[in-house]
Amino acid sequence: MKREYFKWLLFIPLLLLILGCKPSQSPIKKAGKSGNENWVGTWATAQMLVEPNNMPPEPGLAENTIRQIIRVSIGGKQLRLRFSNIFSDQPTVLKSVSVANVTAAPGIDPATQKILSFNGNPEITMNPEQEVFSDAFDFDLKAGQLLAITIHYGAASHKTSGHPGSRTTSYILQGDNISDAAFSGAVKTDHWYSIMGVDVNNDQSANIVCLGNSITDGRGSGTNKQNRWTDILSARLLANKKTDHIGVLNLGIGGNCVVKGGLGPTALNRFDRDVLSQKGTKWLVILEGVNDIGGIKNPQDAPLKAQELIEAYKVMIDKAHAKGIKVYGCTILPFQKSFYDAPYRQEARDIVNTWIRNSNAFDAVIDFDKAMVSEIGSKTILSDMHDGDFLHPNESGYLRMGEAVDLDLFK
Repeated sequence: MKREYFKWLLFIPLLLLILGCKPSQSPIKKAGKSGNENWVGTWATAQMLVEPNNMPPEPGLAENTIRQIIRVSIGGKQLRLRFSNIFSDQPTVLKSVSVANVTAAPGIDPATQKILSFNGNPEITMNPEQEVFSDAFDFDLKAGQLLAITIHYGAASHKTSGHPGSRTTSYILQGDNISDAAFSGAVKTDHWYSIMGVDVNNDQSANIVCLGNSITDGRGSGTNKQNRWTDILSARLLANKKTDHIGVLNLGIGGNCVVKGGLGPTALNRFDRDVLSQKGTKWLVILEGVNDIGGIKNPQDAPLKAQELIEAYKVMIDKAHAKGIKVYGCTILPFQKSFYDAPYRQEARDIVNTWIRNSNAFDAVIDFDKAMVSEIGSKTILSDMHDGDFLHPNESGYLRMGEAVDLDLFK
């Protein structure tokens, strides 16, 4: 009996050791399942310091609620959202954030509303110059759908990070209205604030980042119509069985320059954040440079500016290639008769477009100049394809641009 008793005493520590190992293994497996290797961007917008004339109207953001509408590209069953306080100099508090399907903006389907968390908490303080991700959450996101993002703010920085050129209406209500489905009586503003990106967890998908200025941002497209050239491209990709897993991220900023000047950080300065930080990117489409060319003051500077643009393209191509991203260069659209028109600026555009077409530096060329020019040899945009300024396409022009992109580039 004593011998049997001591055998059991020896066995008990071993049993406890075995049982004690099991709980420590479970979180490791769980962490492996929820790793970030499958995140793919379905929507994103470029961040900048919002100018005074584009700040939120009264009652403002602090202690109030804003509902913002976006159109995603690809769908998924698990999401996370990205928020920005990058260009702010004070903390911004997100007291609560939700997403929901849109019925008729600003109305949402309350049955689909999900409250987000941040490290397990419903509230988060974004420090100055900081961006944050929400925790992953389950949500049945359909490809190409409208999604409402509702934020109830606490304190908000006086300098606001956002994207003024939303071409989409946002809605502000005083106080905490996070669960208000109808959002009736809201103050309207056609800008986005704080929202930066939406990712889906999907290892079968990939995306295209479109880096650009106002022509990518959609000046001249229809407000709330989601008909920028990038939207047209996205819809075409989704309608094609061979490309329906490919998302499109619009990282255009109106008035943006590649090298220096313009609105927002230059394409070179924002490249790492707006392009390389996106998840699941396989292709980069660059349509930038007309504002650099339009800013040339002296005729003798035209060749130098053209060469500066070419060297900047090379830097961006090399950076993207180092990450395994293919880069497609877009020719600069015609701008004769526009406020940028001058012989020396046309000279610079010709130098740049010739290099884009013939240098073989890009993996492929999307010839928007050829698609939009009024006739062969002209430097003027099609008369019925611009927004009245001979520079920015109108809705028909954006449709033409979106349809001019060869989908075989993304197969």
